[in-house]
Amino acid sequence: MATYNKRGYKAPKPEEEKVENDIEQVVDVQDSTTAEVFNTLDATASKTEDWVAKNQKVLLGIVGAIAIGTLSYLLYNRFVVEPKEEKAANEIFQAQQFFQQAVDATEKNDSLYNLALKGGEGKLGFLAVAEQYSGTAAGNLANYHAGMAYLNLGDFKNAIAYLEKFKSDDAILKPIALGAIGDALSETNKVDDAISYYKQAAEAAENDFTTPRYLFKAAQLCVIAGKKEEAHKLFLEIKEKYETSKEGLNIDAFIAMTE
Repeated sequence: MATYNKRGYKAPKPEEEKVENDIEQVVDVQDSTTAEVFNTLDATASKTEDWVAKNQKVLLGIVGAIAIGTLSYLLYNRFVVEPKEEKAANEIFQAQQFFQQAVDATEKNDSLYNLALKGGEGKLGFLAVAEQYSGTAAGNLANYHAGMAYLNLGDFKNAIAYLEKFKSDDAILKPIALGAIGDALSETNKVDDAISYYKQAAEAAENDFTTPRYLFKAAQLCVIAGKKEEAHKLFLEIKEKYETSKEGLNIDAFIAMTE
């Protein structure tokens, strides 16, 4: 029987037929895999929907609890915390005035420090503000001022007690509070403890004002305690880092003294 080829028709080579078959197989596999993925997603989504439906009350309860908690927090801050902060700030103002007058006085004025502590002119003193408004910014600041007032009155035990209650990250107030505890400890001859607090004060917030001041105080106590080598290191630190500070002006003499 005679055979013929249609015009334009070319019989595929065996290699071409194989490639075409391989491509068709890959496409079929991809289609099958895609279908499986979508079927899996559909099944997972269906299970998730069933779980949500079964636990709807629990979920609504959790969402409701979160919403109520957030609302309660906002309301508490708006109607409890903020008014308390404002009232505490008003109460502490007069005590701060007494305290500043005592600090600015040309001679020591114990009566003004006592008014600052106990109150006057119809306003609370630092002690009452610290107690009644504990947890507020003004209450915290009252601890600081009370400690400083007691330090100036020579009541070192109460000075330490109130200054230890004061918490702050302020670059000036934090080191001054720690340094004041060091002063109180030094006055009660607790030299090692005082040195420790002076060092903490120096490290609390490095700056050209408080850091050399408390390094110098620590070094001076080290000299008194016979810790000559430690004092020498502290004096050297002042020279190397804070030579232009007040404490650094005559620092070479102190370095020579401890060599």
